[in-house]
Amino acid sequence: MTAEELQSGYVFLLDKPLDWTSFQAVNKMKYKLKREFDLPKKFKIGHAGTLDPRATGLLIVCCGKFTKKIPEIQDAPKEYWTEIKIGVQTESYDTEKPEILQQEIIHITEEQINEVLEKFVGEIEQTPPVYSAIKIDGQRAYNLARAGEEVEMKSRKTTILYIKGIKIDLPLVSFTVGCSKGTYIRSLAHDIGQNLGVGAYLTQLRRTKIGDYTIENATTDFLENEYRFENLQ
Repeated sequence: MTAEELQSGYVFLLDKPLDWTSFQAVNKMKYKLKREFDLPKKFKIGHAGTLDPRATGLLIVCCGKFTKKIPEIQDAPKEYWTEIKIGVQTESYDTEKPEILQQEIIHITEEQINEVLEKFVGEIEQTPPVYSAIKIDGQRAYNLARAGEEVEMKSRKTTILYIKGIKIDLPLVSFTVGCSKGTYIRSLAHDIGQNLGVGAYLTQLRRTKIGDYTIENATTDFLENEYRFENLQ
């Protein structure tokens, strides 16, 4: 690989670690590439779809002329391995905030859970979490929420393509979900809990696929001091 090839266009598949922001991962990649290949200051690089800090998995990074591919990749369907905990909630719909509103789940059956999950397949209406990167009057919703301000999130339509591989070990439920662009899996977890009448929140989230790109081809090499490019596409 050469600097010329990188500037002509390249796609990297990264396996983002827990508690990293997508911005941090891209910056790490940019720093290493610029150092390794002596790239110009204006070298273009960016990710094709944010992953929350509390999520892991596939983060696609485009550089050079392939940054033009970012909108196309962002529009592609996504797939996530998901784990939720029922009978309790959090303000952020994930593990960022502490558990609240604990409820008894002894009456919840596997049949009920499967029936509720099935209800969410297809076009649905969902409200994004208050703790999200959506901009409201030019500011990120999560910044407003963390400052203690009232934040009103507007609902939107999205599509759940499938829910499969369901495993139930109460209070935990895990499954693989395929979805359209703009779906908030945290909101899906919250809505599943509301539908069950006992609440739920997202405990683990791992993005496994974007369009034809899969986590199997992703790498964590960008975290190391030196590059190994054999797994990068």
